[in-house]
Amino acid sequence: MPAGSLDVLKTAFRFGADAVYVGGDMFSLRAKAHNFSDEELKEAVEYTHNIGKKIYVTVNITAHNNDIEGLKDYLKYLAGIKPDGFIISDPGVFNLAKEYAPDIERHISTQANNVNYLTFRFWYEQGAKRIVSARELTLKEIKEIHENIPEDCEIESFIHGAMCISYSGRCLLSNYLTGRDANLGECTHPCRWKYYISEETRPNEYFPIEENERGTYIFNSKDLCMIDHIPEIVDAGIDSLKIEGRMKTALYVATIARAYRNAIDTYFDNPEEYKKNIPIYLEEIAKCTNRMFTTGFYFGKPTAESMVYGESTYVKDFVYLGTLLSTEKTELDGTKATKCSLIQKNKFCKGDEIELLSPGGLEIKKCKVLKITDSEGNEMESCPHASQKIFVTLDIDAEVGDLLRRGPDKA
Repeated sequence: MPAGSLDVLKTAFRFGADAVYVGGDMFSLRAKAHNFSDEELKEAVEYTHNIGKKIYVTVNITAHNNDIEGLKDYLKYLAGIKPDGFIISDPGVFNLAKEYAPDIERHISTQANNVNYLTFRFWYEQGAKRIVSARELTLKEIKEIHENIPEDCEIESFIHGAMCISYSGRCLLSNYLTGRDANLGECTHPCRWKYYISEETRPNEYFPIEENERGTYIFNSKDLCMIDHIPEIVDAGIDSLKIEGRMKTALYVATIARAYRNAIDTYFDNPEEYKKNIPIYLEEIAKCTNRMFTTGFYFGKPTAESMVYGESTYVKDFVYLGTLLSTEKTELDGTKATKCSLIQKNKFCKGDEIELLSPGGLEIKKCKVLKITDSEGNEMESCPHASQKIFVTLDIDAEVGDLLRRGPDKA
């Protein structure tokens, strides 16, 4: 799972992830994410290893000359804190990692455009432990790669999340239009913008590229979703399943991790039960912010209808309210309840019916907000101020680390 902060990292593990990938303040392709300072990276690695999980650090920029000296120092630091692996796309950075952090596994990013078994073999022979497949591959092609590489050469593939319109994410649009380079971690996502064309002799007349009253979003891909195709993923020989989203919220990470954890485990334990649960999985992940879903290239070259999302905005039915920081069993007006503290993310009101998200099964836990107070004990009818610490009394059992969300029926 992706983790853009220490809190989200802890959420990912609590809701079922075996491993996370994170970025530092430098040399990572999500420079606009919160990312981790050196000290936060150290704390994240220690926390991860203490609970028996794994953490991978992205060092996947396309490096320029003036990045090299800084990369050497950064890799030396990472060698000291010992994450489980680096995710790298640049051959020069790969060799620096081999020199300055020889004991850390090196994984090859999807940014390296890994589309054939000869490429996988090449990176394996250079010392790579795992190669992330390009998103432009079909499952049939991945299976053929699996059959033509050494047994201990691992394949990792994205199975869920946003998809870049450029080949495995190597995009120049942002750099060209805004001067912010996607390959240095500064993408402004111009593929999500609306585009028109103009004729040379009519400079003030603009025409949609396709006739559509809403405009045209020719670059705007739907989000990848493979939760209903776990059997095919396993059959292809993929070793590690990867979710996109280091800029996503804790609610996104919790919801997606829980759903895929449940789907994968259920498939291996009881394939028929997994098949029966597919509508539940799809309903649950659709509650996360998304641009509708596609299977991408996995079952062949996609059509425009199956791949292009005709809006510039996300589908956003459920809203993240906060993560519980403390819980205390209590009683209110004769009703058993739980008093919880949280940093409020979005507005909700006393009397609202909301949902509690906890690890494990996919049951929907509805609860009622019985009371809201601020940190000084003053009662509140609502909590309109983002990032305010509040105390909420709920008519349900809850634990630290559970999340609250509100459905689309509330303003």
